[in-house]
Amino acid sequence: MYIQYTMDQLCLPMDLEEDIPPNHLVRVVNAAVNRLDNNILADAYPGGGRDSYHPKMLTKVIVYAYTQRIYSSRQIAKAVRENLMFMRIAGRQRPDFRTINRFRSERMKTVLEHVFTAVLQFLIEESYVKPSRRSEHSKKRQ
Repeated sequence: MYIQYTMDQLCLPMDLEEDIPPNHLVRVVNAAVNRLDNNILADAYPGGGRDSYHPKMLTKVIVYAYTQRIYSSRQIAKAVRENLMFMRIAGRQRPDFRTINRFRSERMKTVLEHVFTAVLQFLIEESYVKPSRRSEHSKKRQ
């Protein structure tokens, strides 16, 4: 009569890929950030100290969060813990809000504009978005 329901047994899929549609935005962000030159992100890490979260993972989380209109580092950290798409793009890692905030405001401060430009270029090349006439006009003037 009813579909079996129990809260005593965890039934989440072990592979998050199963629940993400093929053309979902989280996959697009993943592909766009994977294309970034590793040196852009590596330069933000001088080395030493304890191991850090991978800069590409944190970049993916931040870019995807911005596409979802989530800008607060606390809300991003919460999404990484509770939202399936964020869990996937973070590889089930859980950076806290301080780590996210420090990454974007200190480590990536000088390269964030380049990262977003590269992501936008990827979206244009893959025909996810079309450049506006305004941006085409400014290219002609240069």
